[in-house]
Amino acid sequence: MLRYKISGGRPLEGTVTVSGAKNAAVAIIPATLLVKGPCLIENVPDISDVRLLLQILEEMGAHVTYRDNSSIEIDCTDAQYCEPNPALVRKIRASYYLVGAQLGRFGKSHVAMPGGCNFASRPVDQHMKGFAALGAEMVSTCDYIAAETCPEGLQGGRVNLDVASVGATINIMIAAVLVPGQTIIENAAKEPHVVDLANFLSAMGAKVFGAGTDIIKIKGVKALHGSFYSIIPDQIEAGTYMAAAAATGGNVLVQNVIPKHMDCITAKLREMGARVVEFDDAIRVQCIRRLRRATVKTLPYPGFPTDMQSQICVCMCLADGVSRITESIYATRFGYCEELARMGADIQVTGKIATIHGVDHLCGAEVTAPDLRAGAALVIAGLAAQGETIVNDVQYIERGYENIIGKLTALGANIVRQEEAEALCGAPSGETV
Repeated sequence: MLRYKISGGRPLEGTVTVSGAKNAAVAIIPATLLVKGPCLIENVPDISDVRLLLQILEEMGAHVTYRDNSSIEIDCTDAQYCEPNPALVRKIRASYYLVGAQLGRFGKSHVAMPGGCNFASRPVDQHMKGFAALGAEMVSTCDYIAAETCPEGLQGGRVNLDVASVGATINIMIAAVLVPGQTIIENAAKEPHVVDLANFLSAMGAKVFGAGTDIIKIKGVKALHGSFYSIIPDQIEAGTYMAAAAATGGNVLVQNVIPKHMDCITAKLREMGARVVEFDDAIRVQCIRRLRRATVKTLPYPGFPTDMQSQICVCMCLADGVSRITESIYATRFGYCEELARMGADIQVTGKIATIHGVDHLCGAEVTAPDLRAGAALVIAGLAAQGETIVNDVQYIERGYENIIGKLTALGANIVRQEEAEALCGAPSGETV
């Protein structure tokens, strides 16, 4: 297992550049399976989820060429139908997008149930509802998802999602772009990465309209062609560094952002007393006094994102007064609160609501990351805390944050990455193993 060792109590100061959006990249990469021809994709984050998806595509016959640190050429012209490697599929949540991609390209799919973070149950019933609306025959068990074209073939259809599921919206879009006729997704998710996928597909020759609204229309085309595309900046990574600046009393310029995507996070930090200044493609967060209490309710975009819930909670732990978080997306996402309590946080969780009584300071402790975003929150807590913090199971964090150690170190943080087994055998203090 991997762990981070953090000596806290230092304000973060300097400039950090945000990488490409994880949630967009893990949708766009499976979608390249639909394209016959090379797709040159820029601003691809170097994270474990991306590397796993690229490995899966390569095992299916795709040609993957790394152009530089953030540019990748993917050519799926020679890709062949096969069941994606279950061992890899089970390591990543976004592997379920391979079902939509294979169904669109080959007319069938058989994919192991995905893995990734297990902070809540995330059923695939809405995905299946969408595929069925296209004429696919679906089977789902606790082990796999299977789709097969019905004898009449796939045709455009209409699906009204019971909830505005990001995953289902993306998967149905991917499946539908090569299907004859028009597909309409009602109650579609509006998140920036949904729009980014639509823009990628359109750049490859698809006809996708209405992304970013609650109704998306897709007119099927016969083929997609290779082209160039650049992935949007990561909204959640940007928000994480903004929260880290506020929690540590720092002064950080977060570059390569789309300020409009950050509106709800920016507004909440300002409400809590941080100074937030927006530029064309950057945001500066400065905090020179103790933060104030606040109330947050997570909502689908453009509301406050559930993926920022744990990071803002750390800010609330250090704020003056009593704060409250209502989690309306994943009711069981407060598992990290027990870890923050080890560091001196005062949090009571009742159902979907966490009540946070602000404390003067947090203390370093040994904690364990239960999932990706909660792990990032524990890193923020460690940076703000007095003393030394050990964050275990940081492989979750590296699923979604590129070079987090390097970026935080450049901001003045004292943080190192260690292999737990070697660290326990006595690696010298401060040495990266």
